[in-house]
Amino acid sequence: MVRTGLRAAGLGMVLHATPSAAQTSGTNSTPAATLPPVTVEAPNQARPRAQSAPRASQSPRGRVAAQRNSGAAPARNAADTGAGRANASSETSYVASSSAAGTKTNTPLLETPQSISVVTRKELNDRAVQTLTEAVGYQPGVRIDASGYDPRFDAISIRGFDITYNGIYLDGLRLVGAGLSVFKTEPYGVDSITVVRGPSSALYGLGSPGGLIDLQSKLPTSQPFHEVQTLFGDRERIQGNFDLSGPVDANGQFSYRLTGVARDADVFVPGGKDNRTYIAPAVTWKPDQSTTLTILGAYQKSKTPGSMFTYSSGIGTTTDIFTGSPSYNSLDQEQGRVGYLFEHAFNNDVTVRQKFRYVDVDAVTRYVGFLGAPVGNVVSRYTGYVHDTLQSAIMDNQVEARLSTGPVQHTLLVGNDYTASKFNDKQGFGFGVSDLNLAAPVYAPESIPDPAISSSTAQRQTQSGVYIQDQARLDHWILTLSGRSDWVRTTGEDLFALTRQAQSDQAYSGRAGLTYVFDSGVAPYVAYSTSFFPNLGVDPSGAFFKPTTGKQTEVGVKYQPQGTRSFITAAVFDLTQDGGLVTTGTGVTVQRGEIQSRGFELQGLASLGGGFDITSSYTYLDMVTKQAADSSTIGKFPSGNPPHTATLWGNYALPLAGPFAGLSVGSGVRHMSWSYGDDANTFKNSSVTLVDAALKYDFGQATKELKGLQFQVNAKNLFNLHYTTCQVGYCYRGAPLTVIATLGYRW
Repeated sequence: MVRTGLRAAGLGMVLHATPSAAQTSGTNSTPAATLPPVTVEAPNQARPRAQSAPRASQSPRGRVAAQRNSGAAPARNAADTGAGRANASSETSYVASSSAAGTKTNTPLLETPQSISVVTRKELNDRAVQTLTEAVGYQPGVRIDASGYDPRFDAISIRGFDITYNGIYLDGLRLVGAGLSVFKTEPYGVDSITVVRGPSSALYGLGSPGGLIDLQSKLPTSQPFHEVQTLFGDRERIQGNFDLSGPVDANGQFSYRLTGVARDADVFVPGGKDNRTYIAPAVTWKPDQSTTLTILGAYQKSKTPGSMFTYSSGIGTTTDIFTGSPSYNSLDQEQGRVGYLFEHAFNNDVTVRQKFRYVDVDAVTRYVGFLGAPVGNVVSRYTGYVHDTLQSAIMDNQVEARLSTGPVQHTLLVGNDYTASKFNDKQGFGFGVSDLNLAAPVYAPESIPDPAISSSTAQRQTQSGVYIQDQARLDHWILTLSGRSDWVRTTGEDLFALTRQAQSDQAYSGRAGLTYVFDSGVAPYVAYSTSFFPNLGVDPSGAFFKPTTGKQTEVGVKYQPQGTRSFITAAVFDLTQDGGLVTTGTGVTVQRGEIQSRGFELQGLASLGGGFDITSSYTYLDMVTKQAADSSTIGKFPSGNPPHTATLWGNYALPLAGPFAGLSVGSGVRHMSWSYGDDANTFKNSSVTLVDAALKYDFGQATKELKGLQFQVNAKNLFNLHYTTCQVGYCYRGAPLTVIATLGYRW
């Protein structure tokens, strides 16, 4: 049954850690989904409560030693000068100099009036990152584990607001998500990851006030580059990676890249798998120095559990008792994408770009959930079946011009983009599954049929926008002004009830930022920005919901010392989301939610001489519910968000001369302070400190015949700390100790 408003999918236990969440407490805002997830009813006997993940409330300087920590010199992208291209230092340094994510132009981070972080390929390699959540776990302002360990989704919030559905981008184009059709990211296929904090609708359109994450694809290289890896780990992990690239013809007009992953792995729930097959081809045509066309594609097939939920025996606690059935517990997903990146420079002053991508996601979920409370340690269970499909096409056209008006130098960007998405959802609930004895759980194999489909919906959304931006420079001053207008139309159909609803929205958004860049490399800035997200449905009076909006004031300072590869940034922000949808205790959806998020972020990272790389961060977050359907939550801190977070990761390559030549050691610490476990703030999660470690050996330093051969071991949650995280009153297990060994060869 289609609910009015952007409410999350109430799928019972299967959604205990999905990006969407039921709006039951009234303290958080609309789920940040591009297409509205569908709310359905479980069997009438006892509707399971929806479990949730984070709710939607909420040129490098100097040189480094060549080929350090690498068996071969990093290859250079075939087109690394255009906006959005990877930094040439991504393989050799933790410090990036520029990013297109904040301005859609290749702007130095020092000159961008917004808090931005770049996770380079070197850092991803050193930490042996296996998921997008792992990749951004050391970044300030980012929350990745509010719903515990879950390999199914990359559930992420920034500054307290969820970005999972509409805040993940690839090469500057949104990866649309809805329901259980959430695009899965393979981190081995990306060159770098940029985290943009704060509203970004002025350039990107509808989105979360928290910010966005932009993934930079691995592009074809102008020099030959080859890598193969074999990975082994606990829980029966076996994985193979390969990355091949280089020119195709002698003149270098054509170059290619082919990246792939194959994995077979278990997870800690009985019978759970984390399997993946990934292949991503890319071809670049560069007929001259002014024109570049890159065609990119990818296909990915994955299998993870349909449910990761373990039984909670009391407030703030979890057990090791898996509530599902190994015989009926899977999320099988296939996804494919194809697109291109085109750029042509007419001269030094005018450049045009066009980006396009089509994505198709097909996800089938099977799971078992609890029906009501246990009776004498025995609980009845039900089955759930969800089949979601999502297709989306998105295009972004840009014209960038550099011009002068007297002493003022301008970088002018004019663009328009268009997105069309189609989401279909089929769901069914049934029985035919055995009861579970919590005192002595037994998971015997059993034949469990798919339940009959009881809900079928189709949703469509089109979004078009026009935007303009001016980066005006006068001496040391840089004024960045961005403005945008969007038109969004969303329709939803219940194919069983034969009902239909439609909504059209139009919104303006903008950003104004002022930066002053001192010769010393210090750059203070101040910025104001807004965001919006359209809401489907009507309020109790029959009036259409207005778009949910966000506004933020940010003041910060960035420092990039001359002659070093280091970068320090600090920011204070005041961010408010207004008009979020909330649900009253009687199930009526109204628009009166308001969340304020204020805080301070600090990040420092450096690639120092002597082979030492470091990244560190600290976040202070103060959130308050200003308006809510449940009056008991007004004035309270939204759950699952720790007020204090601190991270530190360092990697040291021992001197190339000496008995330990070729050895690198790394270690990291992630600390999350206490947080509230429910939105009424009746109990707290305990603080937790997790330790990660890495050890790498380059055989090429021992003998030149083994040049390019490396062995690496990474441990995450090194001391296997057992911890629980609760959000909205529901509690989840944290990630256990994970050990991965990598044997790789580059040539």
